[in-house]
Amino acid sequence: MAHHQLPFVPETMLRGILDAAVPPVLRVASGDTVALSALPAGGLDRMPTDGRAIPEIWRRGLEAFPEPHGGHFMSGPVYVEGARIGDTLEVEILEARPWMEWGFTAIMPLLGAAPEVFTDYETIHPKVDLAASTVELPWGTRLPLDPFFGIIAVAPPPAWGPCSSVQPRAFGGNMDNKELKPGATLYLPIFNDGALFMAGDGHGVQGDGEVCISALEIGLTGTFRLTVRRDLHLKRPFAETATHLISIGLDEDLDDAAKQAVLEMVDHVCARTNLSPNQAYMLCSLAGDLRVTQIVDMVKGAHMMLAKDKL
Repeated sequence: MAHHQLPFVPETMLRGILDAAVPPVLRVASGDTVALSALPAGGLDRMPTDGRAIPEIWRRGLEAFPEPHGGHFMSGPVYVEGARIGDTLEVEILEARPWMEWGFTAIMPLLGAAPEVFTDYETIHPKVDLAASTVELPWGTRLPLDPFFGIIAVAPPPAWGPCSSVQPRAFGGNMDNKELKPGATLYLPIFNDGALFMAGDGHGVQGDGEVCISALEIGLTGTFRLTVRRDLHLKRPFAETATHLISIGLDEDLDDAAKQAVLEMVDHVCARTNLSPNQAYMLCSLAGDLRVTQIVDMVKGAHMMLAKDKL
């Protein structure tokens, strides 16, 4: 196993689009670790005007990917040797560490859970204390940082063509799931040889739902171990931690996303135990926690968490 550092330059980035036709910027072996850095979402209109330093790499990224490329920056793609269509990519999330001393949260036109109510558009730039791992909001509230990458993905099927980074789909993408943080392992179905892994959309902290449209958007440095799993054949993303199974449902209809998360959990419980589908379904009702992941990315997300000690 080897460790790789992806250079933090525009040449190793994508913005706004996931596309199987984009050539990889790095090739690694199965089981290798990859360190990468990522920019926050957003353009010049999200940057502070009070004299705080703007990261030069953010300016370079915006110059390299002007509108209409979209808001999300991603690093990659990374080609994993031996990954084949139909396999599963095991993504162990080893590190997610902020590198900026401020982030932003915004209310934007026509976006969020209640765009018809919140029309006084505003962007705040909370101060981040990297040493204390906290963020101070403008009105004085301090929150502990809980960083994660909003986007973790493989490339979509070639037949889908270029896919927007906004909507999460079977390839992962903009799931905005705060449980996908260091210590979690994400499993993604592979649609292209090499998998073509990418990550971005750094979040410093976010609540379930991400209701106003943005988390604390911030630059992150992360490390991932990428392993090809030929023994797993998934159709959708799934995750786990040392203590929990995490099923993921994605659909434009939140009811259908929730249903998908339940059915995915039932399937995985049955695969790991001797329980029947009926028994697994009832266990999910008694011990599973069904949560709203996000409701703001057009394709909505729900996830169920089930403690492994309940299996």
